[in-house]
Amino acid sequence: MSPAEFALLVAAGIVGGLTGSIAGLASLATYPALLAVGLAGCQTNPVSGRSQLVLVSEEQAQASSAQAYTQTVNEAQQKGKLSTDAALNARVKRITDRLIVQAGNMYAPSRSWKWSVAVIDEPTLNAWCMPGGKMAIYTGIIRKLNLSDDEIAQVMGHEISHAILGHGRERMSRAMATQGGLMLGSIVAGYDLSVLAPVADVALTLPNSREGESEADRYGIELAARAGYDPHAAIRLWEKMSQASGNGLPQFLSTHPAPDNRIQALNALVPKMMPIYEKARQ
Repeated sequence: MSPAEFALLVAAGIVGGLTGSIAGLASLATYPALLAVGLAGCQTNPVSGRSQLVLVSEEQAQASSAQAYTQTVNEAQQKGKLSTDAALNARVKRITDRLIVQAGNMYAPSRSWKWSVAVIDEPTLNAWCMPGGKMAIYTGIIRKLNLSDDEIAQVMGHEISHAILGHGRERMSRAMATQGGLMLGSIVAGYDLSVLAPVADVALTLPNSREGESEADRYGIELAARAGYDPHAAIRLWEKMSQASGNGLPQFLSTHPAPDNRIQALNALVPKMMPIYEKARQ
């Protein structure tokens, strides 16, 4: 990324909070250091090949995500919101176990991740996967949409793809920017990185970009196909999601592509995915 491109990010507001808060905290001499961090933070994702602005390392992202995940699961347990449906829990684990194997084939570093999946008993239509493989799916999306195994695989394949595509680290970088330049300034100076602790919580609430959602669609359907789940289920899933949204989109769909555009794109991918699926089923 060139300095001009980084300046465009600032102008677009992606790191606007960072530069705005720095102005009152440090001299203009700080800017070159921040610019250097921005430039150094541009990395090419090995799966998608897309250049990404990431301001935290994979290790930092995984550590803070593990902390946020533990807190989320503990809170759900305290409220009696962790699923006690043994059959459903086993079903979700069976599906995600197959996806995890294929995630490792698509992105080798994920083989060493400490994967975990929680089934949260809440009516919301939602699911997610944090950096390092910490996953959750809500009973609402399974029960309200009456999801088949193939459709659950499409949901979780999509979410796992966000993780292996580095979208969580991108969201954490955005969260750092919104928290202000003081946080980034601490990292630039090499100070205590414990400032990252709350970032994963904030990142979990931030939406992925539409570009990120399209990427997760593309790689999620392939991940599911590699695991032996029918690519046609992706179409059925998003048709159900579109119908369930009614007049207002659920959180899960807030920044996703328009349903018609998404279904059209997935339809175009199905013929390419079918040979992968058929081979996996042999």
